[in-house]
Amino acid sequence: MDADLHYLSRQLIELRMEHADLDGLIDRASGMLPLDELQLQRLKKRRLALKDRISRLEQACDPDQPA
Repeated sequence: MDADLHYLSRQLIELRMEHADLDGLIDRASGMLPLDELQLQRLKKRRLALKDRISRLEQACDPDQPA
């Protein structure tokens, strides 16, 4: 069980880092001209999917939190 929590915690850290990287990438892409709307949309969709995975992992690590 302890190994599972360690694995989940590590995975959570990696996902948060990837989410932060995407934030920076989206900021840079937003400032570029000409603006590639399709690429920006894909990055935002990927960032949202990461946020959802992070939320699920946080709940798995600490299931006693009320919803």
